[in-house]
Amino acid sequence: MTLRWWASLIALLAATLYALSVPLSKILFEHMSSTMTAAMFYLGAGFAMVIIAVVEKRRAQTDRSWMPPPRLVRSDLPYTIAMVVLDIAAPILLLAGVARTQAATVSLLNNFEIVATALIALVFFGEKVSRRLWVGIGLVLFASVLLTADAGDLAGGFSLNSGALLALAATVCWGVENNCTRKISDKDSTQIVLIKGLGSGTGSLTIALALGDAVPAMPWFFAALVIGAFAFGLSIKLYIVAQRHLGAAKTSAFYSVGPFIGVFFSFVMLREHMTGQFFLAAAVMVVATVVIALDTIGIQHTHEHVHVHTHEHSHGDLVHTHPHAHAHSHTHAHGQDMSLHEHTHPDFPGHDADFPGHGGHNEVG
Repeated sequence: MTLRWWASLIALLAATLYALSVPLSKILFEHMSSTMTAAMFYLGAGFAMVIIAVVEKRRAQTDRSWMPPPRLVRSDLPYTIAMVVLDIAAPILLLAGVARTQAATVSLLNNFEIVATALIALVFFGEKVSRRLWVGIGLVLFASVLLTADAGDLAGGFSLNSGALLALAATVCWGVENNCTRKISDKDSTQIVLIKGLGSGTGSLTIALALGDAVPAMPWFFAALVIGAFAFGLSIKLYIVAQRHLGAAKTSAFYSVGPFIGVFFSFVMLREHMTGQFFLAAAVMVVATVVIALDTIGIQHTHEHVHVHTHEHSHGDLVHTHPHAHAHSHTHAHGQDMSLHEHTHPDFPGHDADFPGHGGHNEVG
């Protein structure tokens, strides 16, 4: 099996780990509040990143060919604070939504982050959106409306699913956060995710305690931390590893199956009932995902050909900082990935040399 096949499997594993967090959170709600669950998830991710940071520090001491990326500086503070604040709000809103509706519905609505990220980038940052991506955005919007409307109440009047609305609000927060985080995307990925996890986790925990939420019993306390470590910590690092060999766009395409994996686990673990309206929305989401994935991969393909012999540009280490859907704008041939991601130059001294030439080149900006 080639290295790229392994990287593809790693990308799918990363998607699966995150997808599991939604149905598992539904089980945890029997033992703790949704806000406390959000805190435990992000603290778990933060602790996981501490371990990874220690490992990487030792690597830097023993492997002189490994060049650590630049760290955050004072000028990055506004974007870092915005990132933490939004990552306090988003998981609290998402899990509050899970508590009020089916986990499968919330899993599918994670795709709305694509819409939020792209539209915010368009309106506030002047990024262009391709025609194909507009089609994908329209399909996601249509599916989201289907998921948000309560079919059982449509005959007696239009009704909205409050849990779905909370999930949509969470994806909007993450859409704003994506656009803030891209401003510090050339800095140390491990440092960013560590700050994200511990900062957002501590903030969520403070809110949970202020609301009078009880700290769960130790077994469930540690269970939530472990889920967070894998779903929000290890998942991110696996995404980075896959991206290093597949490229940002192709890894994003593999990762886009995550919401559908979440639907599968919601059915298997929770025995949730799926309506005809849900299946219609899911089918539309599948088409939207395929359209967006094709658009994304097309952008990376153009990028790889344009830069196959060009080495005048420079980039820092970029890393995806939370495991969710991705949107790409199209200002130029690169296509700006709205998530953070690491990359390597296989043909540069001191970098990964798994692939000859520029084929494994993963930067997008």
